[in-house]
Amino acid sequence: MITNPTRQRALRGHKPTRPTPRAANTAEHQAVLAWRLTPRDRWITRMLWEHRVLTAHQITALAFPSFRSGRLRLRELYTWGVVDRFQPFVTVGTAPMHYVLAPAGAAVLAAADGLDAKEMGYRHDRVFGVAHSLRLAHTVGVNEWFTALVDRARHPHPGEQVALAAWWSETRCARHFGDLVKPDGYGRWRDGDRHIEWFLEYDFGTEVLAKLAGKLTGYAALAQATGITTPVLVWLPTSRREATARRLLTRAWRELDDRRSVPVATTTAELLDPTAAHPSPADEIWLPLDTPTGKARRRTLSQLPDAWPHVPPPATTVDDAGPGPDSPHPTAPPPSPMPPAAAPRGQGHPGRR
Repeated sequence: MITNPTRQRALRGHKPTRPTPRAANTAEHQAVLAWRLTPRDRWITRMLWEHRVLTAHQITALAFPSFRSGRLRLRELYTWGVVDRFQPFVTVGTAPMHYVLAPAGAAVLAAADGLDAKEMGYRHDRVFGVAHSLRLAHTVGVNEWFTALVDRARHPHPGEQVALAAWWSETRCARHFGDLVKPDGYGRWRDGDRHIEWFLEYDFGTEVLAKLAGKLTGYAALAQATGITTPVLVWLPTSRREATARRLLTRAWRELDDRRSVPVATTTAELLDPTAAHPSPADEIWLPLDTPTGKARRRTLSQLPDAWPHVPPPATTVDDAGPGPDSPHPTAPPPSPMPPAAAPRGQGHPGRR
């Protein structure tokens, strides 16, 4: 009808149907996925299981050369039931699509580890629970923090050899260290032959800063129990909040029995250069807590070990640091933060991106 003309998009072919959770786990569907999924696709499923939720922009920065290629591949993975998605409500603008692990993706992971989805601890309703979690913004913020480091490593400066060697989620950290302290994440950065590891405290501007300072006691207890000195990096939203946090942290740090066992450095998101191509926490923005007055020089992530010469470099490689029996993924270590290398052009199955 002239009042209701047929849209151009209606003339296209039918969209492929998305399998139901039950159909996604059939042998026939899994056989199709065995041909369709690339190593990068499987890596994405492991990252979603480890870190609960990643946005479309984060997955693109982690693994794809452009946002368009990432969006197209994620659409295919969604159609195949490998990933699921939701879009949170925001009062201004439009939120990016948020992705979680779907039943077919969980079945692929479980099969690769010799388990089934139930043994892995996967439940579709629980996975989607993050969409309604009051900590969704915090979880996405922490994941964005580590994603920026991966993006920085994927675009190194000339002659630079940097990489994010480890990225543990808040859940994994809680299962390992939760009886003493619950960091928002654990990471390890490699710059040539230099390594630095840390626990992250990501302040979203809502936590009581006195509570944040009180966590130093738990980190001191962890260092005493393990005999390992691991720096604590505190990320704050504004310079004003950083100044207040440093006063409270310094007071709590000076009350520790062994201050040297808890090196602390702070920074704020305001110090990142918005004009830089790939701004990240690896930039020259960190200020150690024990910096003498008048010598407040910010350092890069790679330079922080110079501020703590008493801290030995990490004694084990990431592969040696096994997940332990209480890991959220009991038979597999944390996934590598860096995506697998892409196959040379012309190799692999036709149509794969």
